[in-house]
Amino acid sequence: MKAMVLTKTGNVSGNRLELHDRATPEPGPGHALVKIHVCGVCRTDLHVVEGELPGILCPLIPGHQAVGTVVQVGSQVSEVKEGDRVGIAWLQDTCRQCEFCTSGRENLCVRATFTGYQIDGGYAEYAVVPTRFAYPIPPIFSNDEAAPLLCAGIIGYRALRLSGIKPGQRLGLYGFGASAHIAIQIARHWGCQVYVSSLKPEHQELARQLGAVWVGGATEMPPDKLHGSIIFAPAGELVPPALQALDRGGTLALAGIHMSPIPSLNYDRDVFGERVIRSVTANTRQDGLDLLREAAAIPIKPHTVRFPLEEVNRALQELKAGSFQGAAVLTMQ
Repeated sequence: MKAMVLTKTGNVSGNRLELHDRATPEPGPGHALVKIHVCGVCRTDLHVVEGELPGILCPLIPGHQAVGTVVQVGSQVSEVKEGDRVGIAWLQDTCRQCEFCTSGRENLCVRATFTGYQIDGGYAEYAVVPTRFAYPIPPIFSNDEAAPLLCAGIIGYRALRLSGIKPGQRLGLYGFGASAHIAIQIARHWGCQVYVSSLKPEHQELARQLGAVWVGGATEMPPDKLHGSIIFAPAGELVPPALQALDRGGTLALAGIHMSPIPSLNYDRDVFGERVIRSVTANTRQDGLDLLREAAAIPIKPHTVRFPLEEVNRALQELKAGSFQGAAVLTMQ
């Protein structure tokens, strides 16, 4: 099979991924082999490729927003069958036994494994996945539309929940890439007023098109106090102004897996008044199922830009530069 393989981490300007011919993997017990149709390109992939996450072992096939068709199942499989269209997301598997797994918090499992990070992912023609973590894709979505829902959508959805935002309240979004452009559609469906802070004029324009009531610069103070906010950009310097924009009792959710250092905070100005900071760590299976169900009911309309599999380096470079609106999707020939 064709696969884009990371052989050494480093700046994406160096075209880090190489086209290799790999043997097609075999599904073991409880696993399925999926023929990949498309795979989304996520900012987490960028962190993996550039070595900003710990413990990356190369060679590695990145990618964790894959949509495809089950072509073979291993033994002990009942969740899926050949011919099913499924999604492969970031959380690949868990230990199923620790206090987190047994209390509905499997996203915090310390022995969890992750697609395209510790396990070969979706930048390839085929991938294997534990069938417990193979998400059924609602028929309303095309392959391209479904791909960004599998991480950008799921993490945005979990971040919305952890921000504590309620219908009718004011929500702030900092950074307006793939995840934020899905989160705003959910928040608008809930009846929230959404305030967007973003660097790029083209991202600001997309935010207006998607119904933001106010759009400003990255650190510009919104005209109203916010009940909850989410920082999607991996920029720690956004934390103080985001906290200052919160109303008393508001929550700031940090949605990224990696963030630059956070400056020191002034307790009276930034934190006092029972303001809360919460990080977002991976997702549970239930988060994924809930997001896909609600996304289909709305329905969410992701904005996608297509790249051939062989041009994944260009996709990652443009993602880093913020050169496109919405989400990048790799297509298999």
